[in-house]
Amino acid sequence: MIPFLSLKDVTALYEAEINEAVARVVKSGWYLQGAENDEFEKNYSQFIGTKHTIGCANGLDALIWIFRAYIEMGVMKPGDEVIVPANTYIATILAITENGLVPVLVEPRLDTLQIDDSLIEEVITPRTRAIAIVHLYGRLAWSEKIADICKRYNLKLIEDNAQAHGCQAPDGRITGSLGDAAGHSFYPGKNLGALGDGGAVTTNDDELAHVVRTLANYGSSKKYVFEYTGRNSRLDEIQAAVLNVKLRHLVEANDVRKAIAARYIKGINNKYIKLPQTLPMEQNVFHLFPVLCDRRDELQNYLQENGVQTIIHYPIPPHKQECYKEWNALSLPVTEKIHACELSLPIGPAMSMADADEVIRIINDFK
Repeated sequence: MIPFLSLKDVTALYEAEINEAVARVVKSGWYLQGAENDEFEKNYSQFIGTKHTIGCANGLDALIWIFRAYIEMGVMKPGDEVIVPANTYIATILAITENGLVPVLVEPRLDTLQIDDSLIEEVITPRTRAIAIVHLYGRLAWSEKIADICKRYNLKLIEDNAQAHGCQAPDGRITGSLGDAAGHSFYPGKNLGALGDGGAVTTNDDELAHVVRTLANYGSSKKYVFEYTGRNSRLDEIQAAVLNVKLRHLVEANDVRKAIAARYIKGINNKYIKLPQTLPMEQNVFHLFPVLCDRRDELQNYLQENGVQTIIHYPIPPHKQECYKEWNALSLPVTEKIHACELSLPIGPAMSMADADEVIRIINDFK
């Protein structure tokens, strides 16, 4: 079986360094908000190109704290609208509704799978306060048009960078530094993954950084003094130490993903399978390699029977989920087609080129 992503094999690539880092934390006797967090936040800020990184418990919390901080700062209030891609993992939308804000779903383009920036302006209202873009699958979602819309309408630009660590815009800036604030996930399967849950907010806004850090620490910036009704959402020292190790290897790990993707792009040739529009390699870090197939379930079963593990990202779009019953009658045909046809092929820093070639051979034989 060619696994979709073997976390055991990925960890083994850096095993000695990870073991040393974990042992260092264990021996230190300091397990929260210590030197490892300080070091990771400094290193990640330098890598992303922002003044601030604030570690937190997971990627969903990171997004929640951004919106909550803007509410505390008076920039937004419950009932305000946030434009968001309809084709996304549900966490992006959960962070908006968690804060009493109203998501406004915008269809993606079928060729890029990312939000269609030509549709954004028509849904802006006097209540619109932000655009949330999602660098889904590791593909750049930012565009100059989106940046221009935010500037003209005085909207905040918030990035969901859970799947795109190290991805670049055409001008060389790294995702996570393109907007006013960004949420990052370090779930183990991500390009920059911890050995458990973890997340972070990046921003150049000093006030936002202070409020986010305070909210994630029970609402306290001074011990036993509480400015806000916050929650406990912190990145622990072991995860920060592991992330410091893996951050050193992120570019080379992304390069392996890109090499596999280039192999797929060149080699896959099957009339039943459609590949998304190819972006310049620096604009895609290939967290996932999605293909579209009208016979998706049949293709997945065929690949499984021939020793190739795949995953669907994602079988049910957010507006069709039970938790958002009020949207279930919405017709978003492009999003619905993607979710009915998408299949993600194996890809990762521990995958061999021989396995990639075998995937290509098997997929090209699909009839």
